[in-house]
Amino acid sequence: MKFGLFGGAARGDEHSGDSQSYRDFIDYVVRADELDFKSLFLVEHHFTGMGQLSASITLLSYLAGLTKQIRLGTGVTVLPWHNPVLLAEQAATVDLVSNGRLDFGIGRGYRPNEFHGFMVDPATAQERFDEAIALILKSWTEQKRWAHKGSYWQYQDVVVEPQPVQLPHPPIWVAAQSEGSVRKAAANGQSMLLDQFSDTETIGRRINWFRDEQRQNGIAALPGQIAVTRGLLLVENNDQRDSQIKQRLTAIEALAATARVPGTEEKAPVVGSKMLDSSREGTEASTIIGTPEDCIARLNELADVGVDYVLLNDPTGGLKRLEFFARDVMPAFTQQTDAKPMAAE
Repeated sequence: MKFGLFGGAARGDEHSGDSQSYRDFIDYVVRADELDFKSLFLVEHHFTGMGQLSASITLLSYLAGLTKQIRLGTGVTVLPWHNPVLLAEQAATVDLVSNGRLDFGIGRGYRPNEFHGFMVDPATAQERFDEAIALILKSWTEQKRWAHKGSYWQYQDVVVEPQPVQLPHPPIWVAAQSEGSVRKAAANGQSMLLDQFSDTETIGRRINWFRDEQRQNGIAALPGQIAVTRGLLLVENNDQRDSQIKQRLTAIEALAATARVPGTEEKAPVVGSKMLDSSREGTEASTIIGTPEDCIARLNELADVGVDYVLLNDPTGGLKRLEFFARDVMPAFTQQTDAKPMAAE
């Protein structure tokens, strides 16, 4: 099993502005690189009023120059908000300056406040997503000038520069939850990002769909193609457990509030069975929680359903918990796995 990070900078109560929260987050990622965490997937959020990260590609470009080996991912870039050709140029630049470390995570968006703010009709999200990813892949692979007249974007006589380092293009990661979207990702040869709120049984079912679709299409099942995000609530003793759960539930409620259209009390939409689950039961079922021994046991439960790649989301633990996890939990999973085909069940 390998470990990465999921999340991004956000303005905490201890920060009077955005500058210090970004500086703290950058230091966190640099330390994770030193501790041999394998990846970082940055979120993209807009119009929250809480200083959440919005320009993920820009920050990844900066982190590329400060880190040595950690892979740099978007988790996810919401394609309907972006001009696809400009995005292809920016993402390819990250791949170039990082010497081929970009993981390109994409989604179609789910937050009502963002559709409202960008004045994009949610009913067009899938069409925009499909047109955009086709244009990005063409931008990265087409060597001659080309034109496009689509429903949402038009181009004339363009050749997109730079080209990415990774060939034919950086890995595409999609956020998927329904059986249809999971199987589509597998059939398209894409990697999959699974959410941080679903329980272990649900995660295992989605992995089985993905591997089954690969088998049916003759696609090699490789390690590290499916990343599962988990909240990290590692504690020194179980007396601290309740306070950590309460802190996470408060953060989830705040996250849900930022997704609402200003002036409304609408809750964020449910995407999958546990999206934005603010219950104690949901937190107990979907986090890496407890003492190091408890966390190792929880990770082994995930391994039993096919998980070999975990992204840790820990907006409050800071460097201390990052180092605690690396020292007391990671060594139980240090066996390295080469990228050899896995049995597809």
